[in-house]
Amino acid sequence: MTEASRIHCSRLRERLMPAEEAAALIPSGANVGMSGFTGAGYPKAVPQALAAHIRERRERGENYRISVWTGASTAPELDGALAEVDGIEMRLPYQSDPVCRQKINEGRMSYIDIHLSHVAQHAWSGFFGELDIAVIEVAGITEDGKLIPSSSIGNNKTWIDQADKVILEVNHGQSAGLEGMHDVYYGTALPPRRKPIEMTQPDDRIGEKYLLCPPEKIIAVVETNAPDRCSRFSEPDETSNAIARHLLAFFEMEVEKKRLPENLLPLQSGVGNIANAVLAGLNEGPFSNLTAYTEVLQDGMMAMLRSGKLRMASATALSLSPEANRELTDNIDFYRERILLRTQEISNHPEVIRRLGIIAMNGMIEADIYGNVNSTHLMGSRIMNGIGGSGDFARNGYLSVFMTPSTAKGGAISTIVPMVSHVDHTEHDVQIVVTEQGLADLRGLAPRQRALSIIENCAHPDFRPRLRDYFDRACASGRGMHTPHLLCEALSWHQRFEETGQM
Repeated sequence: MTEASRIHCSRLRERLMPAEEAAALIPSGANVGMSGFTGAGYPKAVPQALAAHIRERRERGENYRISVWTGASTAPELDGALAEVDGIEMRLPYQSDPVCRQKINEGRMSYIDIHLSHVAQHAWSGFFGELDIAVIEVAGITEDGKLIPSSSIGNNKTWIDQADKVILEVNHGQSAGLEGMHDVYYGTALPPRRKPIEMTQPDDRIGEKYLLCPPEKIIAVVETNAPDRCSRFSEPDETSNAIARHLLAFFEMEVEKKRLPENLLPLQSGVGNIANAVLAGLNEGPFSNLTAYTEVLQDGMMAMLRSGKLRMASATALSLSPEANRELTDNIDFYRERILLRTQEISNHPEVIRRLGIIAMNGMIEADIYGNVNSTHLMGSRIMNGIGGSGDFARNGYLSVFMTPSTAKGGAISTIVPMVSHVDHTEHDVQIVVTEQGLADLRGLAPRQRALSIIENCAHPDFRPRLRDYFDRACASGRGMHTPHLLCEALSWHQRFEETGQM
């Protein structure tokens, strides 16, 4: 135990051990639930020790693999380390690691892509099988054995409840001031015993400040001192700024038409540079007293909290750059009053999202002329990351916005296509499409009206004439005027890219 140990429970101090010993307690073939959500709050030491253990066993001719369940993506110390040694048999529910991605697309790792709001319920129902071990990062352990969550909660409550055994990583690299920032709800149940969730405002507290775990379940405690590995975001470029301007102008129009209140509605923002550009635009824009009900709190929302434009933010993870994380640590008392971290079954809960009237803003890979959105697959077959929580918010939010630049690969790809090569969000769940070219408001439009709006407002000028030509010829084909398509050409743009490197 270190001199300034955060393990204040004497019973659990007795289970302190090195990461190598703890990793050896994880058997081959186990289903392992690990903490972590979008690069925050994942275990740092045990997965790396387990990867070394797997490498040694494989050198002796043994086949050693586990299945990894998390909240969302983690980092190279977990996903990357285990994928590098072929240690992952199956992965769920979301990943962003390049080594994992390669193994999945090569067929060497099974991957279950699932709505994040579904994961806890499916685990409780046994759809994934038994959970053998949970490996959970915490910021500390109280005298009475309660666990102080770290920078993310994700599915940690479910993994602790469901697992036969639990390994804890107590990370001194996480701010001790995180204590009290969390809201862990223990009232969920499976049908037919489910009850309404008593939440009507984003800042309503409905749960505990701590994770609860019977001490007898905990088989090992490991101390670490390592920061989360979250990427810095690049400065918004003109394309991202143009997307932000179109969206902010739309919000101003909606307020003017009395379809949104002056402080909008609770904001949900996906991860990435475009999302941060939109948040930067909101921070400089006319709206104030804003709130957020989202999955991941990024640098952009931190800046809005700091400026006072954002009154409070509810999320399940803090995915911050090193600079923003220092800002959080240095001013933790300020942020603890304005941030609530919840379990992802609550942060992504369809009932709560619908009740609060969330404005959902997410990125995409491509959209077709009728409003179907692909947010996960390249050229129809190769997974990029996963659907994450975008479907939870798009289907249930008051407004469903999808954003992307109009081209990719230096202009070789149009992100507006005749038909998407993979569908994650159907036309029924997509209301607003935005590119740097403009914004298409699809509400109240029939399919052919949607097609004209998307082509004229969102497509890049280099591709707009060809999209118009496709649509006109599909309408003239006589094959059906509700959603006109030329089936022999609908995916020809993708096929052309595969064959020639451009659409």
